[in-house]
Amino acid sequence: MDILGISAFYHDSAACLVRDGRILAAAQEERFSRKKHDSGFPVHAVDYCLSEAGIEPEALSCVAFYEKPLLKFDRLIETYLAYAPRGIVSFMAALPGWLREKIRLPREIDKGLRNRYRGPIVFPMHHEAHAASAFFPSPFEEAAICTIDGVGEWSTTTIGCGEGNRVRLLEEIRFPHSLGLLYTAFTYYLGFKVNSGEYKVMGLAPYGEPKYLDPITEHLIDVRDDGSYWMDMRYFNYCEGLTMTSERFHRLFGGPPRRPESDLTQREMDLAASLQAVTDRVMLNIARRAKERTGKRNLCMAGGCTLNCVANGKILREGLFDGIFIQPAAGDAGGALGAALATWHHVFDKPRRPVRPDAQEGSYLGPAFDDDRIRADLESFGAKFSLHGDDAALLDLTAEALQSGKVVGWFQGRMEYGPRALGNRSILGDARSAEMQSTINLKIKFRESFRPFAPTVLAERCADYFEMDVESPYMLLVADVRRDRRRGDPEADRRLFGLDRLKRDRSTVPAVTHVDYSARIQTTDRGRNPLYYDLIRKFEEKTGCPVVINTSFNVRGEPIVCTPRDAYHCFMCTDMDMLVLGHYVMHKADQPPWKGREEYLAKFELD
Repeated sequence: MDILGISAFYHDSAACLVRDGRILAAAQEERFSRKKHDSGFPVHAVDYCLSEAGIEPEALSCVAFYEKPLLKFDRLIETYLAYAPRGIVSFMAALPGWLREKIRLPREIDKGLRNRYRGPIVFPMHHEAHAASAFFPSPFEEAAICTIDGVGEWSTTTIGCGEGNRVRLLEEIRFPHSLGLLYTAFTYYLGFKVNSGEYKVMGLAPYGEPKYLDPITEHLIDVRDDGSYWMDMRYFNYCEGLTMTSERFHRLFGGPPRRPESDLTQREMDLAASLQAVTDRVMLNIARRAKERTGKRNLCMAGGCTLNCVANGKILREGLFDGIFIQPAAGDAGGALGAALATWHHVFDKPRRPVRPDAQEGSYLGPAFDDDRIRADLESFGAKFSLHGDDAALLDLTAEALQSGKVVGWFQGRMEYGPRALGNRSILGDARSAEMQSTINLKIKFRESFRPFAPTVLAERCADYFEMDVESPYMLLVADVRRDRRRGDPEADRRLFGLDRLKRDRSTVPAVTHVDYSARIQTTDRGRNPLYYDLIRKFEEKTGCPVVINTSFNVRGEPIVCTPRDAYHCFMCTDMDMLVLGHYVMHKADQPPWKGREEYLAKFELD
């Protein structure tokens, strides 16, 4: 039985195909369309999933969409009526899309499946899909579930329970009160792009102090110990306007939103730190309430807010639960997977057998390309390459390049599902290099110098470098660097302000040590990704260090690369030194002149 899950028309459209309860394929539309956070119908992602399954649309057993569009439209209407006539501009801006696409979803789904599907279409609730995406792939027989995002139909935060082949939502917080929209409001106010720049705010927070914590909790959000919260909507504009924050918000924090691309000041850093402190508190309270309400020993999490790995790390260290599983595609893209699994278990009442370490397949669920396809693409560019058919020789060459300070594009196997590169569409570097963070940020990613990089560490060596004794295969937990790996004087660091902290040598792996001595960790093992694991082992043999920089293979504003063509273009338009595509290796110095740099970069919003 093949079930196709779809998320579309808001943020990060995606498709997922589940066959007899197993996740067979999943991918975001942006990877194919090359449009960041593509929200259109995921035509290419659907075609990929069907191709991976070897079926045509008419062979599908069921199609599941990740929310109930009519109930979401009901929220739009009720919100407009509640704020009328002030909300007319926002309402009129949203209405055409609803009338054209979202209300007529069956028609859009038929069109996306080339009018060849005649079976049922199922519409689980948005947060039901999130909960299903978290619990069903987890290794747990039963678990508490927390889903936290901007908004679904009405819910913005839920607490639920997973048992056997069922998830149940037990409590909710409803729109307009939303931790996700609070975070997005600050993202807007700090001058970053909404639904894209939230990672930047999280990365900026350690450069500041939470000096605005009291104004936020006294005026914007009432944080309650029972896990609930309430927001004063006078400070926000997302219900009735086209911006996130109101003039009252701006007066509270001393001025209008920061102009994008203008210089960052200590004020912006302190605001980010204050927001992160509030987020940590709210998410920890929700987790405590989930434990109290369900009594379960394990926790599953999904929704865009659960990509906040700083807050996740605090929940882990609180020790409330024996185990935590966070859906790697925690945002709306993961709704496609959740919709398909909810349909399999809830609608068709199929049993569930938990899989260890989990059923997410390492989240390597996207397309792969064999060496023949890679060679054909490279020859079409006139690229200069060498073939290394022996894995041992390939790994030795790549590890040697990393050891010598080169930045390597690493393209292997199936593309990752979710926002993180997990070792198959990655840019790699030497974590021991004090200059590597700025080099990759400015010369390769074309992004702000303060942005931190994540380490990939061999799972069995993680505790030797970081204060964390659990695996983190999906790069969703932050932990501190061990004290015996740190350098410098933390007290002296705290006396520095803002980006001056960036220049300090903080540990034996400075390129992945953030200014607060933390790191966003990915652990890897042979079971999930043997080639990537063996590469880091080879690097450790040469250097004694089992840690490398792992950042996504893309430039700022571009989706992660999908195809060999995408990877080669990105390689040629940056200062990357070496590219490894399957068993083919390219050195930048050997390549013919490339005239497409400006045209390539112009396609992406380098905001």
